[in-house]
Amino acid sequence: MNFELHGIAIMCTLLALAGAGYYMLGVWAGVRFLSQRRENESVWFTPPVSILKSLKGVDPHMLAAFRSHCVLDYPEYEVLFGVNDLGDPAVALVNQVQQEFPQARLRVIHCPQVLGANGKVSTLVQLLSHASFEHVLINDSDILVEPDFLGRVMQNFAEPNVGVVTTLYRALVGRGLWSKLEALGVVTDFMGGVLIAREMEGGVRFALGATMATTKQVLSKIGGLQSLVDVLGDDYELGARAAAAGYRVELADPVVETAVADYGWRDFWHHQLRWARNVKDRRFGQYFGLIVTFGLAWGILAVLAAPRSWWTWAGLIAVTIARAVAAGVIGVNVLKDGQVGRYAWLIPLRDCVALAVWIASFFGKTVVWRGQRFRLHDGRLEQLE
Repeated sequence: MNFELHGIAIMCTLLALAGAGYYMLGVWAGVRFLSQRRENESVWFTPPVSILKSLKGVDPHMLAAFRSHCVLDYPEYEVLFGVNDLGDPAVALVNQVQQEFPQARLRVIHCPQVLGANGKVSTLVQLLSHASFEHVLINDSDILVEPDFLGRVMQNFAEPNVGVVTTLYRALVGRGLWSKLEALGVVTDFMGGVLIAREMEGGVRFALGATMATTKQVLSKIGGLQSLVDVLGDDYELGARAAAAGYRVELADPVVETAVADYGWRDFWHHQLRWARNVKDRRFGQYFGLIVTFGLAWGILAVLAAPRSWWTWAGLIAVTIARAVAAGVIGVNVLKDGQVGRYAWLIPLRDCVALAVWIASFFGKTVVWRGQRFRLHDGRLEQLE
């Protein structure tokens, strides 16, 4: 056997076995979450809530998402939709939902100011001033929720010193290959990483854009939404700043749904690379440690490097089993995602593509977002010409 290939096979096999260990850690974290998620069911805390949504264009399943927020089993809440342009096509969907649910408190707010590079946060800053209530919940325009969602999120604020509450999410796939790969990454990889971080760091230290519930007082203590108008990962940063200020960030037990666009290859790559470089920029040490999360890809590379060595095949079998178990526990048991089994055969391709994105992320700081190019530095966006 070629000496160089033998060395590569050994290294890849070791990384594959480390990956198997990581996947089993995810299984443990998932089981822990399932065992703890019902501890606070007897607690009921229902302050009035303002739900804030920044709109720009029409996303898949947006109408269904809006409808799901009109039938929440909750005493008092309002939903505010902020738009930079009143001619935005999303406004027509809000108008349709207002006609369907006249009892719901829905308002469209014109937010014309551009306060920074992050257009979503720019809109949210202006939207917050119209919120009627102290407790606010921010989520994306395509998030679908169950009727008991708001109650199960808000009950966490009955606990002492809770400043932010966030939730896991599963992805609704589009028809294309790249949409399916991204959805698989969310439910079989990214959410598992969130649960592992929760266990290893003694709690969550960030928020997820699918749900960011907090209060005006907490936002004021961490510098306000205004301080995030040039930040790419505003959801992560909001939770991180709250944790740094001494507040608890809680991971509530509802799992919401988000839509994944029908990407072409270019848009998929830009989206994945943007996310990867943002994480690398904010948490470099942890991001480099993600090398072990590509265990299945390393196992495949080990076999390609030394196909006649029994130990490369043993490593691949071990990591494949661990990856399948983790995908089942996190994707099916925790997230209740029925699509995992249907598209599980794509996981090897997804993991190999994810490894390519991880490697590419180290070669530059440029990201593409909404058709514009930015340089990322300390989490902030600097627009390029």
